[in-house]
Amino acid sequence: MKNMMLLLSFIALSSTALADEKLDAEIAQIQHDWAKANYQTPKDAQENAFKTLTEQAHQLTVNSANAPDAMIWEGISYSSYAKAKGGIGALKLAEKARDLLLASEKINPHALQGSAYTSLGSLYYKVPGWPLGFGDKKKARAYLEKAVQINPTGIDPNYFYADFLSEQGDYAKAVDYYKKALAAPARTGREDADAGRKKEVEDGLHIAEKKV
Repeated sequence: MKNMMLLLSFIALSSTALADEKLDAEIAQIQHDWAKANYQTPKDAQENAFKTLTEQAHQLTVNSANAPDAMIWEGISYSSYAKAKGGIGALKLAEKARDLLLASEKINPHALQGSAYTSLGSLYYKVPGWPLGFGDKKKARAYLEKAVQINPTGIDPNYFYADFLSEQGDYAKAVDYYKKALAAPARTGREDADAGRKKEVEDGLHIAEKKV
């Protein structure tokens, strides 16, 4: 009986490990597809590219029983879709992104090194405020500061916090965070996203330095 229990435990652990590996591989594919849509696709084709990506990301969320990592990437996909679509029609997409990110944060706030906070911060400062949308600069700052706290050397949290600070006119502080973003360690398997983000960081830094 004892040997049978050990065998069943081993099988359960092996199944969990295989499921985690499968989810990681599927998320990696979503990440590459996102980088392609965001940095390598013409502007007039991005809306359709991100629409397709949201469908793929949603299926991954469903298949993974709402794993927070998958929900974060579905949220990121919807956020990018909203940006590409623009206009009033984008607000519903932004709300969908916000709701997914908030739900993932409740399950595991540290998933993907706090990426939900980075994306929530970005949404709250880019979406219009009341009465049009849910934008809120105070919430944006709080989320972005939390993101930097969790992942202080990451390229994304430092870039988005710098971008927010620059938008608020705090150019000197923005320069500091743009420089931290440039010094961020490379992410294995995310070379395509890192290359595109680094260009955005360099552009933002150039503008902020001229304003100081």
